[in-house]
Amino acid sequence: MGDMVTFASNGKSGEGYLAVPESGSGPGVIVIQEWWGLVGHVRSLADRFAAAGFVALAPDLYHGEKTTEPDEAQKLLMGLAMDVAGRDIAGAAAHLAGRAETTGKGIGCVGFCMGGSLALWSGTLSDDIVATVGFYPGVPWERMSPTWSAYDGKRAMLHADEEEGGCAAEGIQVAVNAIEQAGGTVTCFEYPGTGHAFFNDDRPEVYNATAAEEAWSRTLNLFRATLS
Repeated sequence: MGDMVTFASNGKSGEGYLAVPESGSGPGVIVIQEWWGLVGHVRSLADRFAAAGFVALAPDLYHGEKTTEPDEAQKLLMGLAMDVAGRDIAGAAAHLAGRAETTGKGIGCVGFCMGGSLALWSGTLSDDIVATVGFYPGVPWERMSPTWSAYDGKRAMLHADEEEGGCAAEGIQVAVNAIEQAGGTVTCFEYPGTGHAFFNDDRPEVYNATAAEEAWSRTLNLFRATLS
């Protein structure tokens, strides 16, 4: 359904997978990868957003590298330069906002695991991004040093697994409290009986279909209410 596109990223260029709905237009959503890279699962999620009526762009934050091995994924994550990743996300948002296919009141951003943290961070990086969704965010905020005050007037949603502490987990509470103090609106949902990566249907050992479907519905509802 989608194609690879190139976009400007702070004087350089980035690449990403773009999926457009059959209607030819819709609100824009950025899809941020897990630590594996821009793998098939991430591209399929962009396609799912397109099927739901959104113009979806999944930027390749590893610039061509990807893996299925946890040890290698850990190395890729640790080697990720957060300033470069931030510029790529902001560049993707600007590109998406400027495309003729993109309609609506702003750009949404959703991410998973590593990407969950980056998606929430994105709300501090770009004025174009007005709504964010983080699934089980997994990167310490110190690596990003978010300027949470940029969330004034924006909306955020978190999906937390029970195994890692749910909405009471320290890192999630940091984000929730900071966004609220900035004047943003934030909601956290936790899903009983789930572990990390419960949304990833490519990993049957952790996938929870009931929780994934509920989280997907809530995510679509947020983006439709905020971006349309």
